[in-house]
Amino acid sequence: MLNNTQLSEYRKDIKFISSLSGHTLSFYSTWGIFSPREIDAGTQLLMKYIKIETDDDCFDLGCGYGPIGLTMAKLAPQGETLLVDKDFMAIEYSNKNASINNISNAKAMLSNGFQHIDHKMRFNVIASNVPAKVGKEMMSLMLHDAHHHLKDNGKLYLVTVNGLRQYMKRNLKEIFGNYKKVKQGKTYTVHLAYKE
Repeated sequence: MLNNTQLSEYRKDIKFISSLSGHTLSFYSTWGIFSPREIDAGTQLLMKYIKIETDDDCFDLGCGYGPIGLTMAKLAPQGETLLVDKDFMAIEYSNKNASINNISNAKAMLSNGFQHIDHKMRFNVIASNVPAKVGKEMMSLMLHDAHHHLKDNGKLYLVTVNGLRQYMKRNLKEIFGNYKKVKQGKTYTVHLAYKE
């Protein structure tokens, strides 16, 4: 059994610094949010290959404490970045991390996928580190909604475990009419589809 000192240590914010896409950011996180102590390998792989223009409007789907979305906001200082997650703690920490890193062109809000996103909103880039166990119904909603919310020629970047590679290829070809495998690592694959 843990004593009070150990428990209060667990309750403290976890803090670390990490570099993604050439930008070094400070992150606060907490237990219960995905990969709280370090940037996970899937996110690192995605951010190595993502291409963002300085004026892109970006969308981080399932943001956690914000590493993907906040990095996109740094890469696109003349655009706006929206981060969403269905976990209210993820939203709290994403907004906190935007604030401590002085990122004024990003905000996080609560949404289950695109459920609470204005139907008229459009983005140049949508990116997501897709949870392996999201379920096919939610995955279908996410991919169709991503297609709807992209501007013409907008890009959807996804990173998944390698086991979902053929599934993503099949579904992205069906919904977007195109598919590109950007990079396959030992465990993860980065996928790309364009809105034609």
